[in-house]
Amino acid sequence: MTSTSASADTSQPLRIAVPNKGSLSEPAAQLLREAGYATRREGRELVLADPENGAEFFFLRPRDIAVYVGSGTLDVGITGRDLLLDSRAEADEVMQLGFGASTFRFAGPAAQVSCGLDVAGLDGQRVATSYAGLVADHLAAAGVSAEVVRLDGAVETAVQLGVADAIADVVETGSTLRSAGLAVFGEPILRSEAVVITRRGADGPVRPAGLDVLLRRIQGVLVARQYVMVDYDVPREHLDDACALTPGLESPTVAPLADPAWAAVRAMVPRATTNKVMDELYDLGARAILVTTIHACRL
Repeated sequence: MTSTSASADTSQPLRIAVPNKGSLSEPAAQLLREAGYATRREGRELVLADPENGAEFFFLRPRDIAVYVGSGTLDVGITGRDLLLDSRAEADEVMQLGFGASTFRFAGPAAQVSCGLDVAGLDGQRVATSYAGLVADHLAAAGVSAEVVRLDGAVETAVQLGVADAIADVVETGSTLRSAGLAVFGEPILRSEAVVITRRGADGPVRPAGLDVLLRRIQGVLVARQYVMVDYDVPREHLDDACALTPGLESPTVAPLADPAWAAVRAMVPRATTNKVMDELYDLGARAILVTTIHACRL
């Protein structure tokens, strides 16, 4: 997250770019909804004012968001790390969001890959991709001089059609590549996911109003999704062991019960370990073990 030392510009609402379609659109809208912001009711809305929260939302093509934010036209946006790097915009990633994950790999003819084709072998070759900026920068960093052929849409057939000698694309199961006679090689170009971005230098003398609040709210939702609240009663003789199982973030809350031999404990527990922790608490002698969902938090 960015520093909070700069003063905020309170003259206008925080202008937020949100994906209007694609795999990032609905998760981004849900995240903002859980963070307490207004969300559009109709998919065709391009602009949505949220005066109660000092924000204004602009629904844009995911590929364009980094450009608008980097130019300073908009203050902050949600987009993919891949799209940010491919745009070469003057914008920086300030928070990972944990959805929209993808992996970019090089792929070439399976026969050549089996014979040891590597990234260095792309020198002087043609590489087709929908992410020309991202791939060109990666090749340059590796010291490889190759022609990057930009294509919109699917690139798996580029080798078969003679447009390129290799491709660089998102790889999930690899089944599409195999059906086109291709195989992946080399280390991943990039592991991408949805991120929050701001204009480079947003920590300058004038900071957009509402930016810190937005980041705190989103962080609160992300943490809430990872934890649950566990309440239970435990014999005092086992209290220390129980607290060791549920240390919480800083320390668990411990309260006395009417029966002095028992205590009530409340703590945040990672969602992924909930049932294991409940089993261990029960074996320790804890009872009335309750788990509740956390909708939002501030840490």
